[in-house]
Amino acid sequence: MKRKIKHLLYRQLLPRVGLFIVKVIAFTHRMRIVDPENERRFIDHDKSLIYISWHQRFFPGITFFAKRKPIAIMISQSHDGDMAAQGVKMLGWEPVRGSSTRGGREALEKLKNLALGGYKIGHIVDGPKGPFGVVKPGLLRIAQVSGLPIVPTITSAQKKWCLNSWDRFMVPKPFSRVIIRFGAPINIPADLNEDDFEIKRRLVEERLRQLYDDTDLIWTNPEGIKKIFK
Repeated sequence: MKRKIKHLLYRQLLPRVGLFIVKVIAFTHRMRIVDPENERRFIDHDKSLIYISWHQRFFPGITFFAKRKPIAIMISQSHDGDMAAQGVKMLGWEPVRGSSTRGGREALEKLKNLALGGYKIGHIVDGPKGPFGVVKPGLLRIAQVSGLPIVPTITSAQKKWCLNSWDRFMVPKPFSRVIIRFGAPINIPADLNEDDFEIKRRLVEERLRQLYDDTDLIWTNPEGIKKIFK
C-alpha cells in the first residue's frame, strides 16, 4: 500500500502540481531572447544541438523549451529522477534514464540514436546535486557520441527568489523580466586524450560562468534593460 501511494505521489501528483505552478508563474513573466542567432543558425536549418544550463537557472527554461520539441534529456535512475522524468514527459520531452553511476552507457547510446533522429538534447551541467557551477564530464561525452554542438543557454531574472538549496535555486518572481540568452556554440571532438578533455571541460565551464556574469550585469544598466525590453 505504501509503495502504491509513493508511486502515485512521485509519478503523478507532485509532477502535475509542480508543472502547474511553474506554468502559472511563467505565464506572468516578460521574457526576451538575447543573441538568438546562436540558436537559430541550427534550428532554422533543422539541425540539432545541445542546450546546457546550470541547475540553479533552469526554471525559466521549463516552459520556454517546451516549444523546442523534440528534446531529450538525461535523468538519473533515482526516486527523485522518477518525478523529474514524469514532469519531462508531461512537457513532451523524452527522458533518457541514466547517469555516470548507473545506466550511463545505455543512456549515451540512446541519446546518440535520438540525436541521429533529429532530437535536440537538453543537459544540466552540474545537476542533480552539484557541486554548483562545475561542468561534469558527462556533458562532453554526450557531445562526443552525438556529434552535436554545445550551445550555452543563459537564464537571468530581474526579480527572483533564491531557495535554500545546494545551488541557491532561482525562481523568477511573478511579473519579473526574464532573459534567455544563447552563447556561441562549442564543438567537442570525438577523440580527445585525457588532458585535452579536461581543457575542453574547463573551457565550457568558464564560458558558461562568464556568460552568466555578463547577463546578470544587464540588470544594473537601465539603458541596457530598456534596449532589450523596448
